[in-house]
Amino acid sequence: MEEQRAHPWGGPPWARGGEPRWQPQWFRGPGTRLPWFSTLVLTLFVQAGSTFAAHSQAADRSPLDAFGRFLLFAGTALLLLRHRHPVLVAFGTAASAMLYLGAGYAYGPVFITVAVGCFAAIVSGHRRAAWSAVAMLWAGHLLVAHGLYRWLPPTGDNAPPWGQELVVLAWVVAIVAASELARVRREQWDRSRAEREAAEKRRADEERLRIARELHDVLAHSISVINVQANVGLALLDADPEQARTALTTIKAASKEALGEVRQVLDTLRAPGEAPRAPAPGLDRLPELVEQASGAGLTVRVERTGTMTKLPPGIDLAAFRIVQEALTNVVRHSGSRTAHVRIDHAPDTLGLRIDDAGPATGGDAGGSGNGLIGMRERAAALGGTIEAGARQDGGFRVEAVIPLAAVSKESL
Repeated sequence: MEEQRAHPWGGPPWARGGEPRWQPQWFRGPGTRLPWFSTLVLTLFVQAGSTFAAHSQAADRSPLDAFGRFLLFAGTALLLLRHRHPVLVAFGTAASAMLYLGAGYAYGPVFITVAVGCFAAIVSGHRRAAWSAVAMLWAGHLLVAHGLYRWLPPTGDNAPPWGQELVVLAWVVAIVAASELARVRREQWDRSRAEREAAEKRRADEERLRIARELHDVLAHSISVINVQANVGLALLDADPEQARTALTTIKAASKEALGEVRQVLDTLRAPGEAPRAPAPGLDRLPELVEQASGAGLTVRVERTGTMTKLPPGIDLAAFRIVQEALTNVVRHSGSRTAHVRIDHAPDTLGLRIDDAGPATGGDAGGSGNGLIGMRERAAALGGTIEAGARQDGGFRVEAVIPLAAVSKESL
């Protein structure tokens, strides 16, 4: 994967959710590039700082010669691999520092090399390796400072006071604590990023489902009307040209409306986030739906009860699509040429009931495929329910109840 160039720390300074995503390189895990710049800076600092420490501790420690500088350079050079091989670097820097102290050289920035190596190991998840490396260095330091100092340079060296070891221990604890804090923070960022990606995927899946449902409802109804009218037109083309012309006019109107609604759905894909150019259909377009069904040879009687209220757009669209799909199923799957639509406006619920007298003309009576699934999904998304099934008299009924209690409404 190519490195992003938007920020020198290795990531863009923004995220899709508005949260900063730039992170130091050691938070990004193993990468394809070596940390040349930071390693060079550390090398120069350690070499210069060790020179100053050697001059200030000249009376007690060995002078910094070529071997000492080689050990310092070897430790910092290993840091180039701290993202790719953190365990190797943790033990390697600890070993070079132990040899450096065992040779009697001055205390100084050599510990920074070990700190950076163990820090990289801990934040990358190799906690035990980092702790083992630090413990190895600590044990080696105690052995040299309080046991082997008589036989190791510099000559005439004495054991340091034990109080000094507490200071060293405090630095070790501080390094481990900072590394653990960084590791926890990195895990939190990784978890947050994974949750954002899962949420984005879930939203994308929901949007695809919504668009598929819209397209199905639009096309199923319109194509059913077109199919019925095409059959009528073909049957009457010679015997009754005027009636055939009426059928073709209905086909033209239905196809034009279907194309308009499909275009509106597809516009949301081309320009996500923009407002739709036309309002979504609702129950105010129920007369058009009745007229289209009439053109397909279906007589629809509409009955409203209760006080009519202005519905929220989501509920209004769902109610329209449920009625549309139910009437489409009557046209396609029922031998009845009549349907009864009842809309109950209650204070807390919207009730829909669509009945046809039957009988079914095939095995898919009432619609048992994607149409019924889509109706149930629409109702469930709004906290409602749908029941669909055959009536005792041979007809078919679709009944939906959608709650309105949690939504504010305005009277028409």
